[in-house]
Amino acid sequence: MKILVTGAAGFIGFHLINRLIARGDEVVGLDVLNDYYDIQLKYNRLAYAGIQKDEIAYGKLVQSALHPNYRFVQTGLEDSAALNELFAAERFDAACNLAAQAGVRYSLVNPRAYIDSNIVGFANLLEACRHNEVKHLAYASSSSVYGLNEQMPFSTQDNVDHPVSLYAASKKSNELMAHTYSHLFGLPTTGLRFFTVYGPWGRPDMALFLFTKAILAGEPIQVFNHGDMIRDFTYIDDIVEGVVRVLDHPPAGNSGWSGLQPDPSSSRAPYKVYNIGNQNPVRLMDFVQAIEAALGRNAVIDFQPIQPGDVPATYADVSDLVKEMNYKPQTSVQDGIQAFIQWYRQYYHA
Repeated sequence: MKILVTGAAGFIGFHLINRLIARGDEVVGLDVLNDYYDIQLKYNRLAYAGIQKDEIAYGKLVQSALHPNYRFVQTGLEDSAALNELFAAERFDAACNLAAQAGVRYSLVNPRAYIDSNIVGFANLLEACRHNEVKHLAYASSSSVYGLNEQMPFSTQDNVDHPVSLYAASKKSNELMAHTYSHLFGLPTTGLRFFTVYGPWGRPDMALFLFTKAILAGEPIQVFNHGDMIRDFTYIDDIVEGVVRVLDHPPAGNSGWSGLQPDPSSSRAPYKVYNIGNQNPVRLMDFVQAIEAALGRNAVIDFQPIQPGDVPATYADVSDLVKEMNYKPQTSVQDGIQAFIQWYRQYYHA
């Protein structure tokens, strides 16, 4: 297939693109390359796939020096004219939207960034897909949409009308917008609710990255909600496996869907939402101990109250993916942490 992957210089986008390149798809990666976190890490991810920093210019398609089936363009989803031009020229079979302003806590200080990227940008992407006969749009949602839900594990059958951050609200909005385009225009769309993704080349603002850096430096780590947190940590390879399987299977619509008892995860239209998680939640303090064991060092822990916009527990019900895509996460937290720390030590010479 010919596939557009947005957020190409991001954590999940980087891994997905390398997987798609390896299996022979023709891939165009798109990223605005903002400085929300260390931009050099983004350039280094691109370089890994043969895209050199000195060749990047806004709006210019850059051919990979390593892979004939990969090109990259620096563009923002907010730039509707550039996006429409790209879609008209390339005629993509499918698109995977991993571009977004990420982070729960940052949405408290810069809400406008989430509206511009996650709402306006996503609307532009939907329009580009609609007018250029894209056969499937898969897009990143988030486990954060579950908000104040307390029923565990989180199911796509649950109501998700009580988000606790603007980031979560923007992701819920994406699901609503996608359904509208599936219903009105027959555009097949699949939303992917990711659960706490971690692994090599990860985001520096995530817990595993922050904890590893602090422990190696002998500095305290901040553990929120006094350590009483549970997360469904999901290794990046398991995430990518789920995304690829979903990309290859656009939804056709649920003929048994009823407005009298509506299933929130599907529709008569070609629309679907899945959880992608490990389905094996881990206590935060057990996660910290696994990091300590992998590093061979003890952490100095600074316990803090829960932060605004955060939730105490996440736990994914992935039964739909198991049943429909034969998907099953393979990586234990211990193995995943070990792989991350091996990468971290090599990358930072730590």
